[in-house]
Amino acid sequence: MKVKRFIGGSLEENSYVAYLKTGGECYIIDPGHSPDKILKFIKEEKLRPKGILLTHHHYDHTDGVDKLCEARELPVYLHREDLDMYGSEVDVILEGDDVLTLDEDYLTVIHTPGHTGGSVCFYFAESNVIFTGDTLFYDDIGRTDFKDSDDRRMHKSCHKLNELLGSDTLVYPGHDNFGSMKAIRKVNSYFNEYAGIK
Repeated sequence: MKVKRFIGGSLEENSYVAYLKTGGECYIIDPGHSPDKILKFIKEEKLRPKGILLTHHHYDHTDGVDKLCEARELPVYLHREDLDMYGSEVDVILEGDDVLTLDEDYLTVIHTPGHTGGSVCFYFAESNVIFTGDTLFYDDIGRTDFKDSDDRRMHKSCHKLNELLGSDTLVYPGHDNFGSMKAIRKVNSYFNEYAGIK
């Protein structure tokens, strides 16, 4: 899998374009900023966007959605539990374990509530790549002190990710650096604590 990362906004959020090949299909993930740069890249690579995938409703991950949808008719995907907090139009309502395709690969929607009720991760099984939004960072986990956060559910979500992801899974978070689960388990004491790793 090829991943183009765009870093921007006041919180230096990571927006992504995920694709397998030039001229192929792509998904735009968490476009919180830089819609013009994203559109330019898609045009240069001759990509065919299948939609906008949102890991959760927070503005730093969604601010570029409207401009992208004005330029291209793109369906927006969001989990059911984040619909009310998002407040904008959503075309595809996600549930846990939904499966979407991307050329020869497919992705599974993993419901990982905690940071928000509808937080999800997008796991590309064939490529062994996961986009974790604000659930899991390289050396931290998402905050659980927002109105719709839940610390207890974050514990369960970390357990779920720890059981699912192998050492060589590449993690692309919503902020900061990306890396393998092997590296994350070595340095991320917060994740280890919540996941019950001794």
